[in-house]
Amino acid sequence: MQEGTIARKMDKGYGFIARDGEDKDLFFHMNELQGTDFDSLQEGTKVKFEVTDGPKGPSATNVTLA
Repeated sequence: MQEGTIARKMDKGYGFIARDGEDKDLFFHMNELQGTDFDSLQEGTKVKFEVTDGPKGPSATNVTLA
């Protein structure tokens, strides 16, 4: 699993994770959260996740609190 921090959270149930050493933030959807809910996440929260290549590019899956 990789680690990162919540960079931005959008009102529509998705957001972006900042990863060390990467220029582009990684998309995540609230359906991929494990053991936490979208409303409890805040920008700067540390998370662990897996990266999956989807039709629109890479995204975070199995997102958990670090």
